[in-house]
Amino acid sequence: MFAISLGDDAELRPLEPWRAEEFLAHMDRGREYIGQHIGLADATADLDSARNWLQSYADKTAADAGRLYGIWLDGLLVGGVLFKVFDAAAGNCEVGCWLEPAAAGQGLVTRAARVIIDWAVYERGIHRVEWMVSPKNTPSVNVAKRLGMTREGLLRATYLYRGVRQDAEVWSILAPEWRAAGRDAR
Repeated sequence: MFAISLGDDAELRPLEPWRAEEFLAHMDRGREYIGQHIGLADATADLDSARNWLQSYADKTAADAGRLYGIWLDGLLVGGVLFKVFDAAAGNCEVGCWLEPAAAGQGLVTRAARVIIDWAVYERGIHRVEWMVSPKNTPSVNVAKRLGMTREGLLRATYLYRGVRQDAEVWSILAPEWRAAGRDAR
Protein backbone atom coordinates (compact mmCIF):
# COMPACT_ATOMS: atom_id res chain seq x y z
CA MET A 1 0.00 0.00 0.00
CA PHE A 2 1.20 3.50 -0.66
CA ALA A 3 0.35 6.93 0.62
CA ILE A 4 1.25 10.23 -1.00
CA SER A 5 1.52 13.25 1.27
CA LEU A 6 -0.75 16.16 0.41
CA GLY A 7 0.82 18.25 3.20
CA ASP A 8 -0.87 19.37 6.43
CA ASP A 9 -1.29 15.79 7.75
CA ALA A 10 -3.26 14.81 4.63
CA GLU A 11 -2.61 11.74 2.47
CA LEU A 12 -3.82 10.30 -0.80
CA ARG A 13 -4.19 6.50 -0.85
CA PRO A 14 -5.96 3.87 -2.94
CA LEU A 15 -9.55 3.43 -1.78
CA GLU A 16 -10.25 -0.29 -2.00
CA PRO A 17 -13.20 -2.60 -1.20
CA TRP A 18 -11.68 -3.80 2.10
CA ARG A 19 -12.20 -0.23 3.37
CA ALA A 20 -15.99 -0.39 2.88
CA GLU A 21 -16.86 0.15 6.56
CA GLU A 22 -14.55 3.15 6.83
CA PHE A 23 -15.92 4.50 3.54
CA LEU A 24 -19.53 4.09 4.68
CA ALA A 25 -18.81 5.91 7.96
CA HIS A 26 -17.27 8.74 5.92
CA MET A 27 -20.29 8.86 3.61
CA ASP A 28 -22.65 8.90 6.59
CA ARG A 29 -20.79 11.96 7.97
CA GLY A 30 -21.03 13.82 4.67
CA ARG A 31 -24.02 12.27 2.92
CA GLU A 32 -26.22 15.38 2.79
CA TYR A 33 -23.38 17.68 1.70
CA ILE A 34 -21.96 15.26 -0.87
CA GLY A 35 -25.42 14.44 -2.19
CA GLN A 36 -26.20 18.03 -3.12
CA HIS A 37 -24.62 17.55 -6.54
CA ILE A 38 -23.51 13.95 -7.12
CA GLY A 39 -25.14 10.54 -6.92
CA LEU A 40 -22.40 8.96 -4.81
CA ALA A 41 -24.34 9.63 -1.61
CA ASP A 42 -27.37 7.77 -2.93
CA ALA A 43 -25.33 4.95 -4.51
CA THR A 44 -23.61 4.06 -1.23
CA ALA A 45 -26.44 4.00 1.28
CA ASP A 46 -25.44 0.84 3.19
CA LEU A 47 -22.46 -1.46 3.64
CA ASP A 48 -23.30 -3.73 0.69
CA SER A 49 -23.78 -0.84 -1.74
CA ALA A 50 -20.63 0.88 -0.44
CA ARG A 51 -18.61 -2.31 -0.92
CA ASN A 52 -20.10 -2.84 -4.38
CA TRP A 53 -19.26 0.73 -5.43
CA LEU A 54 -15.69 0.34 -4.20
CA GLN A 55 -15.47 -3.03 -5.99
CA SER A 56 -16.66 -1.44 -9.23
CA TYR A 57 -13.62 0.85 -9.09
CA ALA A 58 -11.31 -2.03 -8.18
CA ASP A 59 -12.62 -3.72 -11.33
CA LYS A 60 -12.08 -0.54 -13.35
CA THR A 61 -8.52 -0.33 -12.01
CA ALA A 62 -7.86 -3.93 -13.04
CA ALA A 63 -9.22 -3.14 -16.52
CA ASP A 64 -7.24 0.14 -16.70
CA ALA A 65 -10.54 1.97 -17.17
CA GLY A 66 -10.70 4.06 -13.96
CA ARG A 67 -9.13 4.50 -10.54
CA LEU A 68 -10.20 5.58 -7.07
CA TYR A 69 -8.23 7.30 -4.31
CA GLY A 70 -9.23 8.41 -0.83
CA ILE A 71 -8.12 11.55 0.95
CA TRP A 72 -7.24 11.05 4.62
CA LEU A 73 -6.79 13.99 6.98
CA ASP A 74 -5.23 13.24 10.35
CA GLY A 75 -5.90 9.54 9.69
CA LEU A 76 -9.62 10.02 8.90
CA LEU A 77 -11.09 9.38 5.44
CA VAL A 78 -12.66 12.73 4.41
CA GLY A 79 -13.06 12.53 0.63
CA GLY A 80 -11.61 11.30 -2.59
CA VAL A 81 -10.65 11.80 -6.19
CA LEU A 82 -11.11 9.41 -9.05
CA PHE A 83 -10.76 8.75 -12.71
CA LYS A 84 -14.40 8.21 -13.54
CA VAL A 85 -13.29 7.44 -17.09
CA PHE A 86 -9.77 6.45 -18.08
CA ASP A 87 -9.01 5.60 -21.71
CA ALA A 88 -5.25 5.40 -22.20
CA ALA A 89 -5.58 4.27 -25.83
CA ALA A 90 -7.57 7.40 -26.71
CA GLY A 91 -5.52 9.59 -24.35
CA ASN A 92 -8.58 10.86 -22.46
CA CYS A 93 -9.78 10.72 -18.87
CA GLU A 94 -12.37 12.31 -16.62
CA VAL A 95 -11.43 13.31 -13.08
CA GLY A 96 -14.00 13.68 -10.31
CA CYS A 97 -14.07 14.34 -6.58
CA TRP A 98 -16.08 14.50 -3.39
CA LEU A 99 -15.41 15.77 0.12
CA GLU A 100 -17.24 15.80 3.43
CA PRO A 101 -18.03 19.29 4.80
CA ALA A 102 -15.59 19.24 7.73
CA ALA A 103 -12.69 19.00 5.27
CA ALA A 104 -13.92 21.58 2.75
CA GLY A 105 -12.01 24.76 2.06
CA GLN A 106 -8.53 23.36 2.79
CA GLY A 107 -7.38 22.77 -0.77
CA LEU A 108 -7.36 18.99 -0.33
CA VAL A 109 -9.22 18.17 -3.54
CA THR A 110 -7.09 20.54 -5.62
CA ARG A 111 -3.86 19.02 -4.27
CA ALA A 112 -5.14 15.45 -4.72
CA ALA A 113 -6.38 16.15 -8.25
CA ARG A 114 -2.97 17.58 -9.17
CA VAL A 115 -1.31 14.34 -8.06
CA ILE A 116 -3.54 12.10 -10.15
CA ILE A 117 -3.46 14.43 -13.18
CA ASP A 118 0.34 14.41 -12.97
CA TRP A 119 0.29 10.63 -13.04
CA ALA A 120 -2.14 10.57 -15.97
CA VAL A 121 -0.17 13.08 -18.04
CA TYR A 122 3.42 12.20 -17.16
CA GLU A 123 3.21 8.45 -16.55
CA ARG A 124 0.34 7.32 -18.76
CA GLY A 125 0.51 9.81 -21.62
CA ILE A 126 -3.03 11.11 -21.21
CA HIS A 127 -3.60 14.08 -23.53
CA ARG A 128 -7.00 15.39 -22.37
CA VAL A 129 -8.27 15.59 -18.79
CA GLU A 130 -11.96 16.45 -18.34
CA TRP A 131 -13.89 17.71 -15.32
CA MET A 132 -17.70 17.49 -15.48
CA VAL A 133 -19.54 19.54 -12.87
CA SER A 134 -22.93 20.93 -12.01
CA PRO A 135 -22.82 24.71 -12.54
CA LYS A 136 -24.44 24.97 -9.09
CA ASN A 137 -21.46 23.22 -7.47
CA THR A 138 -19.31 26.32 -6.93
CA PRO A 139 -16.56 24.58 -4.92
CA SER A 140 -16.02 22.03 -7.70
CA VAL A 141 -16.09 24.72 -10.40
CA ASN A 142 -13.44 26.56 -8.39
CA VAL A 143 -11.25 23.44 -8.29
CA ALA A 144 -11.42 23.23 -12.10
CA LYS A 145 -10.33 26.87 -12.27
CA ARG A 146 -7.46 26.33 -9.81
CA LEU A 147 -6.30 23.38 -11.89
CA GLY A 148 -6.03 25.71 -14.88
CA MET A 149 -8.86 24.08 -16.80
CA THR A 150 -10.84 25.81 -19.52
CA ARG A 151 -14.63 25.86 -19.45
CA GLU A 152 -15.67 24.42 -22.78
CA GLY A 153 -19.41 24.62 -22.49
CA LEU A 154 -22.65 23.58 -20.89
CA LEU A 155 -24.48 20.33 -21.51
CA ARG A 156 -28.09 21.29 -20.93
CA ALA A 157 -30.34 18.82 -19.08
CA THR A 158 -27.76 16.08 -19.73
CA TYR A 159 -28.53 13.76 -16.82
CA LEU A 160 -31.30 12.87 -14.41
CA TYR A 161 -30.53 13.36 -10.72
CA ARG A 162 -33.13 12.74 -8.04
CA GLY A 163 -35.89 13.05 -10.62
CA VAL A 164 -34.74 16.38 -12.08
CA ARG A 165 -32.85 16.95 -15.35
CA GLN A 166 -29.49 18.58 -14.59
CA ASP A 167 -27.00 20.67 -16.53
CA ALA A 168 -23.28 19.92 -16.53
CA GLU A 169 -20.35 22.17 -17.34
CA VAL A 170 -17.46 20.63 -19.25
CA TRP A 171 -14.00 21.77 -18.19
CA SER A 172 -10.71 20.40 -19.50
CA ILE A 173 -6.97 20.79 -19.67
CA LEU A 174 -4.69 19.37 -22.32
CA ALA A 175 -1.32 17.80 -21.55
CA PRO A 176 0.70 20.58 -23.25
CA GLU A 177 -1.18 23.18 -21.17
CA TRP A 178 -0.58 21.19 -17.97
CA ARG A 179 3.12 20.88 -18.69
CA ALA A 180 3.51 24.52 -19.77
CA ALA A 181 1.87 25.78 -16.59
CA GLY A 182 4.23 23.71 -14.43
CA ARG A 183 1.23 22.45 -12.46
CA ASP A 184 2.81 19.13 -11.64
CA ALA A 185 2.83 18.20 -7.97
CA ARG A 186 6.36 16.77 -8.15
